[in-house]
Amino acid sequence: MCGICGIANLDRASRVSEETLVSMRNVLGHRGPDGQGMSVQGFVGLGHTRLSIIDLAAGAQPMHNEDSRVWIVFNGEIYNYVELRKELAGRGHTLATESDTEVLVHLYEDHGERMLEKLNGMFAFCIWDSDRQILFLARDRMGKKPLYVAVTDTAFLFASEVKAILQHPSARRDLNLLSLSKYLTFEYVPAPHTIFRGIQKLKPGHFVTYQPGSREVVQRKYWDIPLSSEPLALKAESEYRDELVDLLEDAVRLRLRSDVPVGVFLSGGIDSSLITALASRHSDQVNSFTVGFHEHSFDETRYARQVADRFHTTHHEDVLDVAKAHTLLPTILNYLDEPLADASILPTFLLSRFTAQRVKVALGGDGGDELFAGYPIYQALKLINYYNIFPRELRALIHRLVGRLPVSHRNISFDFKIKQLLRGAGVSPEIMLFHWLGSFTESEKRQLLSPEVWATIRHDNAFEDVANYVRESNLHTNLERAFYLSMKLYLQDDILVKVDRASMANSLEVRAPFLDHRFVEFAARLPTVYKLNRLTTKYILKEAARAILPREIIRRGKKGFGAPVAQWIHGELREMFQDYLGEARLRRQGLFDPLFVQGLLGDHLAYRRDNRKLLWTLLIFQLWQERWCHAG
Repeated sequence: MCGICGIANLDRASRVSEETLVSMRNVLGHRGPDGQGMSVQGFVGLGHTRLSIIDLAAGAQPMHNEDSRVWIVFNGEIYNYVELRKELAGRGHTLATESDTEVLVHLYEDHGERMLEKLNGMFAFCIWDSDRQILFLARDRMGKKPLYVAVTDTAFLFASEVKAILQHPSARRDLNLLSLSKYLTFEYVPAPHTIFRGIQKLKPGHFVTYQPGSREVVQRKYWDIPLSSEPLALKAESEYRDELVDLLEDAVRLRLRSDVPVGVFLSGGIDSSLITALASRHSDQVNSFTVGFHEHSFDETRYARQVADRFHTTHHEDVLDVAKAHTLLPTILNYLDEPLADASILPTFLLSRFTAQRVKVALGGDGGDELFAGYPIYQALKLINYYNIFPRELRALIHRLVGRLPVSHRNISFDFKIKQLLRGAGVSPEIMLFHWLGSFTESEKRQLLSPEVWATIRHDNAFEDVANYVRESNLHTNLERAFYLSMKLYLQDDILVKVDRASMANSLEVRAPFLDHRFVEFAARLPTVYKLNRLTTKYILKEAARAILPREIIRRGKKGFGAPVAQWIHGELREMFQDYLGEARLRRQGLFDPLFVQGLLGDHLAYRRDNRKLLWTLLIFQLWQERWCHAG
């Protein structure tokens, strides 16, 4: 795992500044503390920081082919590199290292852009083809590794993180107000947008061929999630179960390939427990890592211990409390150069930090919920249909009664669930999905944003990305659209960003077997009934796990990897919220209405409403803006 960056000057007669390239590279040092490299070839420069995982001695980058005409900087892992090496050797290539990076160089020589079809891995890379005078940039199918691009007045820039692009003297830190609106809706900024005007994310499953000197960056799709609205059950359920386990086990086996120790993130949920069980089949000694909480409704450590005992892992635990959260927040914001309001980044960061003390690679369970309908929102999509058939008067009465329920700040409490369910009533299922997953509704944003900001964005559509994905998917059923949208937005722009930033901040590589593209393609084509069977989530995954995991792990309810933010706002974080959301600060800032924000905070502190998500979204933006918007 690594950090990559590069510059291509628009003026081909202008040589890339080595000092600027070094500055861009050095801010990515946390992604690769084991080595640094760069290459400047006139108007093109490539930079790299290395976390050594494969071929520790000879995998330095930038790397080139035999005659130095093709150069690469690469972030990620190609899990099938052993098989690809054999294929390349059979075609006469001479490979000087054992690294997966060199495989990419020679694949490009043979196949050009179509090399992407052969890769099983997580990756973001840039190839400089000096013969064709083009830069070829690509990102893996599911978006596990990040890649940002920008065209400024003087240069085309790319990097693993926005902070590297901001090191270039021509890069600007102008806030994109439409992206701010999207952030308030989703709790993240969806690709290809970023919070800064003029900087884009390369979308997952896309590539760019850029000719230096051009001011246009065109993203092209090479892969998409192959969902179908009407998949047929062509096999017996038992055959699907067996295929699921075989594919997932092979994905785990490939991801155990490493020249350094590998561990597993173990929450005690079905996804991470399955990964742990399958890893134990292929490794004599598995290290498992868990973060717990003092707040019982959030804590899952007893389930993790049960799985660790069952599969004889060497188990490690840490605890996240409010004091640690208070200390971690400023540190995390040093790595979040875009605002991300997923509070689970706190336990993920802590988990990554103490895991990295013992191993350099960990397997995680990300993707299982999206592939197999593991979230309560999928059940809610079914239940809301029954609610919507009630007469308007009855629905209004239900709203009033629910509004009077006592407020609880426990994890996924009854009042929180029922109030979240009703937040989605009255809009299309696609928008409803993100009212449940995200923070502010459009009516709430109208009250939150200052009149000047609202006047600027009121005619823009914060849900344009949802509409675009719906059109691209060509799906017709609500559930299939929900599966697709949760993968294309929530998974790729929240979950995977969170894991990448938290892990790479601690120089830890996290691998996701559920997101092996072969497994994704299998799961995507499964009939919906094997994912959500009546109201049973993850139906086929649970059936497959019965012969592998303890019964209690399969039958337990989903907690999610959250944090007790609602309670923390009353405790040690109260002063931080009051400071960053204070009236004087908000008036100076000019983005948010101080009285509305004070109302949100006051209602929460008085237990009149549970505003944890709204308040956390605002706090993270305030912390982010202070750290990144005005930094030099």
